[in-house]
Amino acid sequence: MDCTCMELALEGERLCKAGDCRTGVQFFEAAVNSGTDDLKTLSAIYSQLGNAYFYLQEFGKALEYHKHDLNLARTLGDRVGEAKASGNLGNTLKVLGKFDEAIVCCLRHLDLSRELKDRIGEARALYNLGNVYHAKGKHTGRSGNQDPGEFPAEVKECLVKAAEYYEANLAIVQELGDRAAQGRACGNLGNTHYLLGNFSQAIIYHQERLAIAREFGDKAAERRAYSNLGNAHIFLGEFEVAAEHYRKTLQIAKQLGDKALEAQACYSLGNTYTLLKDYERAIEFHMKHLKIAQELEDRVGEGRACWSLGNAHTALGHNEEALQYASKHLEISKEIGDETGQVTAQMNLADLKSVLGIKVGPDEGHRPSPLDHLDVGMYRRTGVSRRHSMEQMELMKLTPDKKGETIPVHGGARPKIPKVQKSMTVATSETIIAKNQAPMVETLSPEDDGFFDLLSKFQGRRIDEQRCSLKLPGEKNGLLESENKENKPKL
Repeated sequence: MDCTCMELALEGERLCKAGDCRTGVQFFEAAVNSGTDDLKTLSAIYSQLGNAYFYLQEFGKALEYHKHDLNLARTLGDRVGEAKASGNLGNTLKVLGKFDEAIVCCLRHLDLSRELKDRIGEARALYNLGNVYHAKGKHTGRSGNQDPGEFPAEVKECLVKAAEYYEANLAIVQELGDRAAQGRACGNLGNTHYLLGNFSQAIIYHQERLAIAREFGDKAAERRAYSNLGNAHIFLGEFEVAAEHYRKTLQIAKQLGDKALEAQACYSLGNTYTLLKDYERAIEFHMKHLKIAQELEDRVGEGRACWSLGNAHTALGHNEEALQYASKHLEISKEIGDETGQVTAQMNLADLKSVLGIKVGPDEGHRPSPLDHLDVGMYRRTGVSRRHSMEQMELMKLTPDKKGETIPVHGGARPKIPKVQKSMTVATSETIIAKNQAPMVETLSPEDDGFFDLLSKFQGRRIDEQRCSLKLPGEKNGLLESENKENKPKL
C-alpha cells in the first residue's frame, strides 16, 4: 500500500513538473486516498497538493491542504515542516486577502527559521512578510485618489513595514550571494519607495534591478525595470529620460512578442510625448496602441486610445479629427459601461462642437461630474513637472480653462487630476472593481510593472514580482513551488 501511495505521488509530482497540474492533482489525491502509514510522506503530498491548487488558482483548496500539512507537521513535532507549511499558508492567505492571518503565519515561519538557524528560510520569510504588507497596503488604499507619497497613514504604515522587511531580506541574500533574490528584493524596494514618494530612491533600486536582470538575460525583468524607471522619472518631471526608458520597454516587448506589453509601452510613450508637447509623435504612438487594442479586441484599450488621440488632435487644432475620436470614445464608453468615460466624452464632444459651430444636443452640455473639481488643464498652463505614473496617465482637457486662469504652484505641490480607467492593453490582469464588491482575491499574473499605484481603482496590470512564483515546464528543478522555494518536501 505504501508503495502504491508513493508511486501515485511520484507520478503526480512528475506531471506537475511537466506543467500538467490538473492531472497531477488527480494522482496526488489518489495517493492520499490509497493511504499510507508514513506521515512524512503524507505531509509531503499535502504540501504538493496545496502548491498545485495554488498554481491552478483554486486558493480555497490550496488553503485546505496547506492547513493539513501544517497540522500534520505539528503533530509530528517537525519544526522544519511546520516552518515550510506556515510559509505556504501565509502566501495562500495573502492572495485571499486575509492579510492579518497571513502575517501571523509568515511571522511563525520567520521565528522557526531563526530558531533553526536557517538563513535561507529566514530570508524567504522576510520576503514574504514584505509581500503581505505591500499587498495589505495596496488593498487598504485601492479606492482612494492620492498620489504616491500622499497616502493615508494606514497605507503608509504598511508600505514602510514592507520596505523594512524587503531590506532585511536583501541584506541576507547579499550575504548568501543570491543574485536572483537580490534582483527581486531590489525590484520590490523600488516599487515600495515609488509608492512612498521616494522617487530618487526608487530609481536607484530599479537601476540595480535592471543590472541584475541583464546578468541573467531575463528580458521580462529587464522590461519591467525600464518601465518602472520611466514611471519614476515621469514623476520627477524628467520626461526625456522617461521617454528613453519607455522606448527600451517597447523594444523588449517586441522581442518578447507580447502585443499587450507593446501596446502598454506605446501608450506610455504617447503620453510622454504629450507632456513634451510633441503632439505629432504622441499621435504616432497612440495610433499604434489603438491598432493593437483593436487586434486584441480590447474595447477598454480602444476607448483609451481614442480619448488620447482626441486630445492630441485638439492640441494641434485638428478639431474635426478630434471630434471623430471623441465620438468613438463615447460609443465605446457606453458599450463597456464606463460612466466616467461617458461623462468625459460628452463634455469633450460639447466643447468640440461648440468650437466647430455645431449645434449641441440637450444631452451634450456640461453636466456635473466627480471630475469637475479637478484642474485637468494645469499641466498645460503651468508646466508643472511632477506627474502620475505614465501607465495611468490622464490627458488634458480639450479646451483651455474657461476662466483662463493660471493657477500658481507653490512648493512643488502637485495638482489633482482625474484618474483614468486603464486600458486592458495598457494595464491589465485586473478588471475594474465594482462598487461594494466583496474583497478581491489577489490575481496572479506573469508580470509586474512595478510602481503599483495602489490607490487608483483603475490601475490594472500588476505585473507582480511579489506574487507566488512557480517554475515553468523545462526550467531547472521545475518542481511546483510558492514564494517559499523550500516549501515543497521531496517525495
